[in-house]
Amino acid sequence: MSDVVQRARQSKGTSGSAIYEAVATVVGEHHKSGGHLLDVGCGQGSLWPYLAPHFDTYSGADVVRYDEFPSHAAFHSIDLDSGGIPLPAGSFDVTCGVETIEHVENPRAFMRELVRLTKPGGWVVISTPNSLSLLSKATLLVSNEFNAFRDGSYPAHITALLEVDLRRIAAESRLTDVRLRFTTLGRVPGTARHWPRHLSRLFPRALSDNVVLIGKTDALSVVREKKTS
Repeated sequence: MSDVVQRARQSKGTSGSAIYEAVATVVGEHHKSGGHLLDVGCGQGSLWPYLAPHFDTYSGADVVRYDEFPSHAAFHSIDLDSGGIPLPAGSFDVTCGVETIEHVENPRAFMRELVRLTKPGGWVVISTPNSLSLLSKATLLVSNEFNAFRDGSYPAHITALLEVDLRRIAAESRLTDVRLRFTTLGRVPGTARHWPRHLSRLFPRALSDNVVLIGKTDALSVVREKKTS
């Protein structure tokens, strides 16, 4: 457990505003207002202010509870590498894993757990570093490593996933209406600067550092699984 805690603390329990904004956009496009949100890998709970207008309640799950986590929210202590999340199936209208799947040893088990926790017809949202960005491809060409998975990000980032991997995992988990959105914020290779936003909007896959996937849980699949279990 101590190794997992150390890995979790390496990210300081928060991500960039562009990621949260992209997640808020896709949730707002697909989820009707109200209901219950679960944030898996919640860190400090920084996602909640972006999604608060869309939900009645917020719950977080992580291996570390940070002091900054909202006091009004329910918190669940978990270790995704050694087990699931001890909550009933179908408990949440939307389940998010923001910048979390790259931290876990088994991304397919992670996705299945998010799907299990989501109500039939609800939405699962994940985000992860975009390994197909121009920055990531340039880093791979020069150093044989994806940019977000270099030594400085290890052992926090251990699982690099391409867009095709995300789509395959979503399909294997029986998610439907799968959509991808890019953050339209990306760093220029070899510099600390970011691409102008008007350019990153024109070429989102190439000029975005992170990608967001949203998919709908298949109500019929859930019913069939309950009948056969």
